[in-house]
Amino acid sequence: MIDRKIRTAMLAVLGVAGMTGLGFASVPLYQMFCQVTGLNGTTNRGDAAPGSTGEKVVVKFDSNVSPSLPWQFQPEQRSVSVDIGGRNMAFFTARNTSSVPITGTATFNVTPAAAGQYFTKIQCFCFTQQTLQPGQEVRMPVIYYVDPKLHSDPDTKDVQAITLSYTFYPSKAE
Repeated sequence: MIDRKIRTAMLAVLGVAGMTGLGFASVPLYQMFCQVTGLNGTTNRGDAAPGSTGEKVVVKFDSNVSPSLPWQFQPEQRSVSVDIGGRNMAFFTARNTSSVPITGTATFNVTPAAAGQYFTKIQCFCFTQQTLQPGQEVRMPVIYYVDPKLHSDPDTKDVQAITLSYTFYPSKAE
């Protein structure tokens, strides 16, 4: 009888430990899965654009700031028509409106979500945390391209506009 109770207790402890480990591993595994598949508008990272195909797509820019972050944040242009496959650059402006230095982190997504896997960032302020001093205003570039495979995928062949959206949050260390 004691052996059976000990075995049941051990299995329960192993189950709890396994579920806890899975809980901690799920966030990085989900992020990796989204980056590979473009799920939920997750973009890719790249080194160089493949070259323009002559096709165009409109890229729209959206900006948001968490209510707990005293920043102003907006794109310099709300939309641009870009060459698919060509290297493009957009600028966003952020300003710390508080009287103390604050570090923020940007999250991003692309809509329509299916187009996320064809939107590749070469350089982005969203790859690192941004610290702004009181009253400081900075221009932050995003260098990107839209993969030419966008219009050969049945799910995205009719996409004429892509929206790149950023939301800034206070850094977890703040």
